[in-house]
Amino acid sequence: MNMRQIANPLPATARIAVIGSGTMGAGIAQVAAAAGHTVQLFDNRPAAVDKAISDIAGMFAKLAAKGKMTAEAAADASARLQPATRLEELAGAALVVEAIVENLELKRTLFSQLEEIVGDDCILASNTSSISITSIGATLRLPQRLAGMHFFNPVPLMALVEIISGLATDATLAQRLADTASAWGKNPVRTRSTPGFIVNRVARPYYAEALRLLNEQAATPATIDAVMRESGGFRMGPFELMDLIGHDVNFAVTQSVFQAYFTDPRFTPSLIQQELVNAGFLGRKSGRGFYRYDGSDMPDADVEASATVALDAAQLFGQHGLVQALAERSGLAPQAARDDGLLARVGAAHLYLTDGRSATRRAQDMGVRDIVLVDLALDYGSARRLAVARADQCSDAAFGAIVALLQQAGYVVTRLDDIPGLAVMRTVAMLANEAADTVHQGVCSLADVDMAMQKGVNYPRGPLAWADAIGVACVAQVLSHLSTTYGEDRYRVSPLIQRLTASGRNFHG
Repeated sequence: MNMRQIANPLPATARIAVIGSGTMGAGIAQVAAAAGHTVQLFDNRPAAVDKAISDIAGMFAKLAAKGKMTAEAAADASARLQPATRLEELAGAALVVEAIVENLELKRTLFSQLEEIVGDDCILASNTSSISITSIGATLRLPQRLAGMHFFNPVPLMALVEIISGLATDATLAQRLADTASAWGKNPVRTRSTPGFIVNRVARPYYAEALRLLNEQAATPATIDAVMRESGGFRMGPFELMDLIGHDVNFAVTQSVFQAYFTDPRFTPSLIQQELVNAGFLGRKSGRGFYRYDGSDMPDADVEASATVALDAAQLFGQHGLVQALAERSGLAPQAARDDGLLARVGAAHLYLTDGRSATRRAQDMGVRDIVLVDLALDYGSARRLAVARADQCSDAAFGAIVALLQQAGYVVTRLDDIPGLAVMRTVAMLANEAADTVHQGVCSLADVDMAMQKGVNYPRGPLAWADAIGVACVAQVLSHLSTTYGEDRYRVSPLIQRLTASGRNFHG
């Protein structure tokens, strides 16, 4: 952490007030108290405040027991937590963080009340995850001192904080909030107040493309989840993550972003998820979503039947990550790269990396019938599973030869139906595309969008860094082919990606 990032935080002597003692409010209070601040916690339910303070003190005691803080520090942090029974008691606060329900009018009313209580130099911050900071501040006397300070759940563990500026927010104040978050041990990112901010906007394709794959019967939820985890490197697959979040919540956020962007097709909600919400199948909290949570066994991911092939019959080409992994595992020496991008050949069978076309279309375009496509992996050297798709023209023998080559190299092979872009590649391309647009539209910086997605939702790599790793031109090609196949504006290529492709550059140079 460099000194510029924490150049001007609120001093530890500054009093912090948190309004709302639910999960988020209590988490914010815990972090601020641990950082040395006296923290006043207010809720219109006094009993909830008392319980929150007791629970936070218990958390400090557990951290001390585990050696993560001293017993003295735990006791001091607990002593810095103070209940407030009236808003008027917050008059001396240097920063007030609101963490109440997501309702614009309630937030406006609360901040208007606070303006009559706190000093004009007090910073007002909202923990909103979706409501416009510009809209919240529109009715304030001093809208320039309001900003968003969006923490992620669970607050003590999640490193990211989105610092959100509305149209009237003072830039110096927003930077001071970012410096304060840094001093609290968090990773702040700066963003303009646009729908979804950074994380809730850029994350939409992770769910949307999975739902598209399911709708097109590419594979089962369990299979797609396994591919995204074991090949893509994501901590959770999209379907299990939606079940964890709750479909009512996830669907509502998607609808909100969709409407806020004037029904941009890139954010179109899924009929499949709407049906789950209509049925009350909300995920873990209701006992059923894409999976059942009643103690029954979780479904297994699909795996191709075992096959064998004489490895000396295989040829490898170029230096792609999969080729290098296959060479290392099989002992085969790769030949020079081919202009058509061929990765491996076993007899008549040809293996290519997906480029956004279906295998069937690619076989037709190339005049080669026995084509198998392989999906993107975060790291082919350590990936456990690879997804493949075969052209409709491809013979069973040719497909079996490619499966055998991959299996004998130690990969679990999963076949997806022949959908364009497969699973990991099309998802990463769409994540990178959305991230590129946030930068192109001045919502945030390149570094901040990558940090936000890694620290806020635990992606294995920032979307733009990932685009660099596979090549921005490759991302553009995948998106262009998806757009041609579906004929939808949903897959339009970000102008920034087009510009970089034309200049032969990546995001990081």
